Amino acid sequence: MTDIDQCNSVRGEEMEKSEIRIRTAKVQDAEELLKIYAPYVKNTAITFEYEIPSVNEFAGRIEHVLKRYPYLVAERKGEIVGYAYVSPFHERAAYDWAVETSIYLRQDMKRMGIGSILYAGLEETLRRMNILNLNACIAYPETEDEHLTKASVEFHQRLGYRMVGEFHQCGYKFDRWYNMVWMEKMIGVHLEHQPAVIPYPEL
Repeated sequence: MTDIDQCNSVRGEEMEKSEIRIRTAKVQDAEELLKIYAPYVKNTAITFEYEIPSVNEFAGRIEHVLKRYPYLVAERKGEIVGYAYVSPFHERAAYDWAVETSIYLRQDMKRMGIGSILYAGLEETLRRMNILNLNACIAYPETEDEHLTKASVEFHQRLGYRMVGEFHQCGYKFDRWYNMVWMEKMIGVHLEHQPAVIPYPEL
């Protein structure tokens, strides 16, 4: 399941794009990226993961994604402040042109426009790969609480995603049940003879 950072609405001081450097993640980034991810596991229902993975496990996840897809990090003044990546929407070959998106920001770097910059970089790369469909699987509360709000859905709506489905009370965390929604965005033209997807390492 993909769990998307929920707090990217720009308020007041939007980060200048020139302040943010987008680059491909490295396995060696695992420890820094895990520091960003861990609070989401421990304190939120944004991710339905219960236990914080080890650095080695997290490094393996990065390595696995990069065999086929982009895994991008955002840096500001030399520090990693967020990351975004995609994974298969489904493993069957007919789904090759569709991916599932994920994005997480450092807790003190929310609401600065970094999420939008990361997603823009991700979309540019995915277009070059001939990817067409972006899908976001997002934890969604019937009633907002201290662990989960509806901000992620609102963020994706601002970026052009639309709601396509909702599953009710399918995620259990913090002794509460949460819904899950699917959102989608099209970034290419669907053709009768569709060009093949180019793996990220071959770009």
